[in-house]
Amino acid sequence: MNVGFHPKRKASIRQRIEELAPWFHNMTIGGMATAPDHFLGDYPRCKWEKFAHALPQDIAGCSVLDIGCNAGFYAIEMKRRGAGLVVGIDSNPRYLAQAEFASTQAGIDLELHQMSVYDVGRLGRKFDLVLFLGVLYHLRHPLLALDLIHEHVAGDLLLVQSLQRGNDTVPKVRDDYPFSEWQLFEKADFPRLHFVEHRYAGDPTNWFIPNRAAVEAMLRSAGFRIEMHPEREVYLCRRGGRPEIVEPPPL
Repeated sequence: MNVGFHPKRKASIRQRIEELAPWFHNMTIGGMATAPDHFLGDYPRCKWEKFAHALPQDIAGCSVLDIGCNAGFYAIEMKRRGAGLVVGIDSNPRYLAQAEFASTQAGIDLELHQMSVYDVGRLGRKFDLVLFLGVLYHLRHPLLALDLIHEHVAGDLLLVQSLQRGNDTVPKVRDDYPFSEWQLFEKADFPRLHFVEHRYAGDPTNWFIPNRAAVEAMLRSAGFRIEMHPEREVYLCRRGGRPEIVEPPPL
């Protein structure tokens, strides 16, 4: 008999799943789902299946940083593809406890830290692949976060996903516009961040929800080249040089 499915073992796993609830990642641990009634379905697996092909099946030896790792679904998937060092960070200690439990039960070694994306410089190293999935729109300072990722932890590839709302087309914009230009900002496809003062979907951490053009413009502004757009909300980017940033003159 497989000891992992012994009744006492299953009862112990079920108890720990309940102790760590609620779960946002629906993980299968000991044959049991952690969030079987998730409002998005079998999430994040149903999302992952739409863009999993963007990364090689074999990433042996690659170092990976998962920013906002939650319960560790993506970090565990990277280990299953052969990644070497996989570091997960999250500001929520309950999510990190879930990730530790899920990875331990899967026999997978993750390095987990409680920290914000704004603190990534403390890690003191760059990674071959950075995952930044489902985080951008939860931040009060999203462009700062992308700048810090570019400066401190992105060694080569960045896989980013962000909730998007609004127009899905990307306009061709000029390098500059006169101060008298008003109509530009009425166009639905112009890059824009929709600011949520209170809540969206019941979540007070949904702060800025971009349209597609805004996501792509922000990535470029932070110094990332978009190499693949495998799913509506997902981009595989390569770290490049940042465009020149001109600071405003002192007042």
